[in-house]
This record gives sequence, C-alpha cells and structure tokens, in this order.
Amino acid sequence: MLSFLKNMFEKKPQVKERLPFYDIVCPYCFAKYGPDQVVFRATHHREDDEDYALQEDELLNAYRDKFGLDAIDELEAVIDPESIPEENHLYVDNVLAGVTDRYGMVSKRRLCPKCHNELPITAGKAPSNIISIVGASQVGKSVYMTSLIHTLQNTTANHFDAACMPLNAQISRKFRENYEAPLFERGQLLDSTQKEKRQEPFIFQFIFKDSDKAPLILVFFDVAGEGMVDREYLELYASHVKNSSGILFLVDPLQIKTIRDRVMLQAGDEPGEFTARYDEPREVVITLFENFIGYQEQSKTHIPTAVVLTKSDMLHLIKEDDGEYIKSNSNVFRNFVHEQYLNTAEFENIDGEIRRFIEKVDRPFKDALDVYFTNTAYFAVSALGSNPVNQRVSGVVTPIRVDEPFIWLMHQLDYIEGRER
Repeated sequence: MLSFLKNMFEKKPQVKERLPFYDIVCPYCFAKYGPDQVVFRATHHREDDEDYALQEDELLNAYRDKFGLDAIDELEAVIDPESIPEENHLYVDNVLAGVTDRYGMVSKRRLCPKCHNELPITAGKAPSNIISIVGASQVGKSVYMTSLIHTLQNTTANHFDAACMPLNAQISRKFRENYEAPLFERGQLLDSTQKEKRQEPFIFQFIFKDSDKAPLILVFFDVAGEGMVDREYLELYASHVKNSSGILFLVDPLQIKTIRDRVMLQAGDEPGEFTARYDEPREVVITLFENFIGYQEQSKTHIPTAVVLTKSDMLHLIKEDDGEYIKSNSNVFRNFVHEQYLNTAEFENIDGEIRRFIEKVDRPFKDALDVYFTNTAYFAVSALGSNPVNQRVSGVVTPIRVDEPFIWLMHQLDYIEGRER
C-alpha cells in the first residue's frame, strides 16, 4: 500500500511500450505498409542473368515523372524478398533489413514497394511520424520551410538535445543551394517560376540524442496550382496528409479578404502584388475534405494540426481598430525560445490571441476548421522578420516564432513535456 501511494504522488510519466516493429509510411509517395513488404535494390548486376541485369525501374520512373524529373535509364534489379528463401533473410531489431541473393551477395538498400525510392534506415524500427506542411499556392510555403529548417538546424535542435538532418546528400545540396543560401546569405526570395513547378518532397529528420525517442520526419510537399486539378496528383497529396502524424497548415494574411483590403488601404500601395489571385483559406479545407477528411470516420481528422498565420510582421501595417486586429505590443511580434519543453503559458497566450483574431476576420474558415479538425492550435510566425520589398529582404533575416508550431506538434506526439515555466 505504501509503495502504491508513493508511486501515485510521484506521478511518474508512463513509459510507452516499444513495439518490435512499426508500419512504414514512405516519405516520398506516402504509402503505408508493413516492414515485411519492402523490396531491395540489388548490389550488383550480371549480363548472363536477366533477373539481375541492369534494367529500367518503371515504378521509380513513374514517380519521378510526377515531379518533372528525368527518367533513369538503367539501374540494378529490384529483389522481392518472396523470391529469396527465408533462411537468407536478414533481420535487425525484428525488422527485415536485408537479403542474401542467389549469388551470395547481401542487399540492404530497402525500397518502398510502391515507388521504389530508398527508405530511411529507421523505417519499421521506429514510428513513421511524418509532419506535413500544407496550404494554398502563393502563401509562402517555400520561404517558411526554408526558415523553419534553418532555425531547427541552427538553434531548436540544440535546445532539445537533437539534430536536424536532411534525409540524404542530394536533398542537403538542393536545400542549401536553392533555398537556404539565397534567402539567408543573399536576402532574395525564390523565383515565382520556381514556385509553380511541382516540387519533389523535401525530407528532413529531427533526430534525438536519446535513442529511445524515434526520429521525427519533416516532409515539405508543395502542391502547385495545376496539381489541384490532377486526380493522380491529388491522390498523392491526400495520402501525404492522411498518413501524417502532424500537420502545419499555413495561412497567409493576404488570403483573408478583410485583411487584404485593409493592408492595401493602410499601405496606400498601387495594385500589384496584392491583386494576385489568392485562394481563400477555407478552399484549402474544402480540398482536404474532398480528398481525405470526407473519407474518415464521422468526416473528421484527429491529426494534430497547427494553424500557422504567416507573415505576422505584415500585421504591423494594420492600425488597431477597436481591438479587432493584433495590438502593436502583442507577443506575436516578439520571438520566444522554447527550451527542453513547450512553455504552455506562452503557447496558450498566442493560441488564444490568434484563435480570436481568425474568428473575427474569417469566421467561415474558423468554422470549417472546427467542423473537420478535432485537435487544432493557432500560431503566428514571420519567416523573415520583416516585409520584403521587390523580392528582397533588407538587412538580416530574423525569423520570429517559426519553430513554435513544430514544438507544439512535438508535445502533441509525446516527444517533449509541456510546462507553464
């Protein structure tokens, strides 16, 4: 009895039982399957055996074609484990990790059975916790993704005893050359033409030094405007969201008509950037409903969703009007560092303020979120820290609160604690 009372008052957090293996969610095509369903890329080729000769990989090239990537002419063969005797299967941590082929060669490059992209080493050994970034075209998803990854790599990871790493060297180079260097070193935004192209997913892992914690996978998958009328592309988009563990739902203030009209009035600008077509935030919710949420039980999703109001610095342009808009002394405009845990007092302050703000300026959007999403929180971020002029940032890029939505999702997925201080 004394032992029971002692344990009750200490309130030790329950340790989650680790399963011997987990379902895999492919971070490329977002298909979900068991770890015993993977296939392997052969480590060698032979001209005298058509099963092991160099050959076209039709599934991989079909995936690449979706994103305008060049086809690969010939690759080593794909090995189906079912064609290999059970005694030649190699298991690590109860997960099929390799096969020994008929020539005695060991293949350990595991591929997704649906798209034949190479899977992360941790796939199947730990939960596939994917965080996806969604939002309409032109809301600045690429800029936010760049600012978020830069912040996670340079500050946030260290605050949570982790490292933020690209999935492979190719992603690392592409991110560095096409996104991070232009923005943080030269202060220039992405070309609008680049935003219109279908982008292959950018995949990063948030890896904790504590090996008992599974890595978090951050996937940036932008659906360009023309993709929204492509059924096959939309199905990929729906799978991306449906098999996510958390969602970052980006909303540009200029998507909201009342804000757009007020900014133009206050700034006194000539019609230009502000007259570009912006999809209303509710239209994105409707697209998600048609392709994903409508097929869930009770037509709702329980995936934790951070609703992120971007370009918070732009709200400075709006004069206060009987408390309808964000006040100039709001914490929204001040950066805050969460370290080792989510500061719940700071989070609740921002969540309440932005929740009330969205309710006032776009009630239909807020109502749609309440109807289809059961677990939401609201945030405001500035990826740049200032409003760019002519596609350039004057001065140093100083992100404000860009990692806060990600940290909340870490809390929702039981990676970190939440405390008032």
